[in-house]
This record gives sequence, C-alpha cells and structure tokens, in this order.
Amino acid sequence: TQAILPLRGKVLNTERARIDKIVASEELKNLVIALGAGIGDTFDLKKLRYHRIILMNDADVDGEHITTLGLTFFFRQLPQLIQEGYLYVAMPPLFKISFGKETRYAYNEQDKDKIIAELTEGKDSSKVGIQRYKGLGEMNPNQLKETTMDPQTRSLYRVTLPQEYENRAVVKDLVDRLMGKNPEHRFNFIQQNAASLDEEAIDA
Repeated sequence: TQAILPLRGKVLNTERARIDKIVASEELKNLVIALGAGIGDTFDLKKLRYHRIILMNDADVDGEHITTLGLTFFFRQLPQLIQEGYLYVAMPPLFKISFGKETRYAYNEQDKDKIIAELTEGKDSSKVGIQRYKGLGEMNPNQLKETTMDPQTRSLYRVTLPQEYENRAVVKDLVDRLMGKNPEHRFNFIQQNAASLDEEAIDA
C-alpha cells in the first residue's frame, strides 16, 4: 500500500532554479518520474500514480529544512497536487519516553515535559528514560512503523493553500522572500519577526 522513494540529502532549492536545472536534478527527476504526472507543460493530473504524497524527514532542524525545500518544489512546480489535497508532511517524534512498562513519544520539548509530568505524577521521576532521536535512521523498524508509517498511529499534516487569491499572493511573496536568491529578504524577515516568537511557538 505504500511506496518509498529515498532522497539523498538536501534537494535543489527550486525557488532559485530554472525549469531546465530542476529537470536535470537527479533527485527531483526521479521524484517526478515516480509520481507519473509529468511537470510543466507535460503535467497531467490524471496520470498521477499516488493521491497521498508524504514528505518524511528527520524531526530536527536539518529535516525541517529538507521538508521546506520539498514544499517549495511542490508549491512552485506542482501546485496542483497541493490544491487537490494530495501533499502531506509526516510528523516523526523527537523523543522516546519510557517509564516502567509504558512508552510514549513526544514531538517537541513542550510535549516531552507534558508527557513526563503525566507519567510521573506522584512517582519518582528520576527513573524516566528519555531517548532523543537524531533522525529516522535511529529508529528500529517497529518504532518507525508505529510512529511515522502506520496509517493507524502516524501523525500527518495535510499541506493546503488559501482559497482567496489575496492570501495566496501573501504565501507566494513569503516563499519568495524566504527561499529566493536575495538573502537580505530573509534577514529582514527574521529581524522583523524574531521578537514576536516565544519558546512555545518555536517548539511548535
């Protein structure tokens, strides 16, 4: 029921690349071939082989960056897949928490603290075991299945676009500023928004 296409490292930032360079990228070319619907003028939604396309990367900063590069590719080159609701992002856990015979998974620091408080209420918290995953490769097959791949237990975010044209224009401008060629735009965005972020928002 599932097909997995492994991508090596960080894919091309398609916000900065022409279509010929995108097609020449081995990783992105393999992705387009696997999806089966083509790209650009050759795109045909009816030929799409999969109606649930999941970006699955590590839960750390590098993984989030790779996910962002993937989202940029789909947003710029295959927006129809987002419009049809076919694109998802998997949410692998960042921590495995063990206490006694119980095992729970946490997706950020705040989630971890909440789970530990629930498990150890009125008990000795020094016996809590915490494993921080550096990547999906650190999980054994059963853990990866349970947390990230099993449709019954995994967590997915569906990627959507605003219906209103004005809001879509805002998204387009934001992608251009954060992923485009001008680093000054990214610097200005960080300067303008850093003060408004608290620790909870960063963890989320």
